[in-house]
Formats: sequence, C-alpha cells, structure tokens
Amino acid sequence: MGPPETRQRFEEIYMTHYSAVSSYVTRRTVSPDDIADVIAETFMTAWRRLTDIPSGDEARLWLYGVARRVLANHYRAESRRTALAIRLRENLTLWAESVVDQPHDAARAAFSRLSDEDRELLSLVGWEGLGTAEIAKVLGCSRGAVRIRLHRARKRLAAELATAELDLTRYGTRAVALAKESS
Repeated sequence: MGPPETRQRFEEIYMTHYSAVSSYVTRRTVSPDDIADVIAETFMTAWRRLTDIPSGDEARLWLYGVARRVLANHYRAESRRTALAIRLRENLTLWAESVVDQPHDAARAAFSRLSDEDRELLSLVGWEGLGTAEIAKVLGCSRGAVRIRLHRARKRLAAELATAELDLTRYGTRAVALAKESS
C-alpha cells in the first residue's frame, strides 16, 4: 500500500471510528486532558500499525483493544506518579522536621544579603554543580575572573555567616577558613 492509499485508509478509519473510540474513552476517564491523550495515542498506534488493522467493523473492535491498553498504561503511570508524589512529600516532611530552623534561616538570610552577582555565582557552583570553566562560559568571562569572583563571593558569604554566629563547622572546613580570612 503506497503513501496516498495509506493516508486515505487511515483517514477513513479515523473518520468512521473516531466517535466510537471517543465515547469508549470518555466513559472510562474523567479528565478532558486524559481523554485527549488516550484518543491521540490510540490513533497514533493505529497509524503506526495500519497494516494490522482489520477491515470493516472489526477495525472498531481493534481500536477498542488499543484504547483499552492505552488506558491501562495511562492508569499505571498515573498510579506510579501519585505514589512517587506521596513518597516525596513524606521525605520532604521528614527532612524539614530534621532541619534545625535557626541555622538554616540564618544561612538563607546571609545568602540573601549578598549581591545578585554573588548569589548567581555561588548558585552556579552550589546548585547547578558547575566548575569554573563552565561558569566562565555562562557568564562570558575568563576562568581566572571566575576564580577571583568566586573567591571573593565565598569570603563575603563567610563574613555574612560569621555575623550570624553560626557553627560554621557544619558547612565544612572551607567555610571555617574563609570566615577566619574575612574577619
């Protein structure tokens, strides 16, 4: 079957059976987004497997079977997402309960008192995990400039943390050394 015949056959199947497949799916799920996704996936499968689709009314039954499997996969994925969200919520709750608020809030406050440039630079290192060469590309400057700026930003953060009178040993020996340098 050549491309024009392929397209024509698919269009015939789609036009003939869309309403039935749509009703089948709508009766089995409530979200309009889910309905649209399942119908689209059903007909995408039909397009990929066009030669497997029987002719006549058997095509409708074949499409129901595909829609049924797509719905089952959709519900399994939704169930996994829900379970993951519950586990993440539980883990975050446990983590939040285990964090001592005062040092955390003081560190956040110290970080927020830094300039936008210092916060961005320290965020690229700490949160994005970038090295100096990568940061140089992001900021459009040399590696040497990044090293100098990073050293100065760390010293300013250490000075801000020192004013909060925190136990900097929680943040590593580097934080302690920088705090001593900045004093």
